[in-house]
Amino acid sequence: MARSMWKGAISFGLVHIPVELHPATSEHSLDLHMLDRRDFSPIGFKRYNKNTGKEVSWDDIIKGYEYADDEYVVLSDEDLRRANPEATQTIDILAFVDAGEVPLVYYEQPYYLAPGKGGDKVYALLRETLRDVGKIGIANVVIRVKQHLAALVCVEDAIVLITLRYPDEIRPTDELKIPGEHSKAALVTAKELQMAKALVEGMSEKWKPQQYHDTYREDVMALIKKKVKANQTKTITKPEPEKQKPAKSNVIDLVSLLQASLGKKPAAASADDDDDDDPPPRKSRKPSSDDDDASDAPPPRARKSPASHGGVHARASAAKKPAAKKTAAKKAVAKTATAAKAPAKRRKVA
Repeated sequence: MARSMWKGAISFGLVHIPVELHPATSEHSLDLHMLDRRDFSPIGFKRYNKNTGKEVSWDDIIKGYEYADDEYVVLSDEDLRRANPEATQTIDILAFVDAGEVPLVYYEQPYYLAPGKGGDKVYALLRETLRDVGKIGIANVVIRVKQHLAALVCVEDAIVLITLRYPDEIRPTDELKIPGEHSKAALVTAKELQMAKALVEGMSEKWKPQQYHDTYREDVMALIKKKVKANQTKTITKPEPEKQKPAKSNVIDLVSLLQASLGKKPAAASADDDDDDDPPPRKSRKPSSDDDDASDAPPPRARKSPASHGGVHARASAAKKPAAKKTAAKKAVAKTATAAKAPAKRRKVA
């Protein structure tokens, strides 16, 4: 069983729940060491006495608060506990609030709370109560030497304590150039909003945390293995010269960007724009109102393609002269292919 980092109790009203505090997260960062570039030796740090310059072992290190220049008050772990024994051993619930009322920027570090000896039933009671009423508990707790504001949140079968930042720890946004809802420079049209909503809906899915992972760390580890395999462990890669980037316009066509994101083509594009094998269309005169059909227009070039492409030509012919049967559509395709081999006759323009 994992060793707890804190033991105490949850307290609200006359209810007392013995609990143990356990870390809820583990970081998987790149463990990079500092080296001397001259001989690639690792750099070490020493704990030393600033007066004598001699190294000090952990057993001889104590904590102290500097109340004046070079004057310290020594504080042992027992002193810190005795300052307020109840605060250091109690998660004191102050109030219950709706979870949605606490902005996400306030949340800091999560910890698991496990019931202590004899606390299973009352632990389960608090968990089920939080779950049913849809609220979180706001509490005070001292971890190590700092008092935290904290939230008690029901997550599946566990009660999770998440430390919160105090209001004075949240920086205001007054100095940031954030556009307001009615800002003229950031006015959003109804069409843009509708397309953005469609994009969000199209990308919406159920929360699956297992599909997310640290791809950057994986890429760096792959690079490390590559350098080891190539015997380039002592090679210092120098940055490449920066390429001059073309000047960008400040004008952003949101509609085009949203259309591209949705996989839509611009309105001017036709259904055959994706066929790179098609020749450019021939120039022809504008049809007059007296022309009832486009039979004199140059026929499209026949292409050897799967049956699905032949269906496109069939539909194009059927659009000009609907066929009653499927056989008529096939004849139209054959006729179009035969006509493609013969040179097109141009009508003389009056």
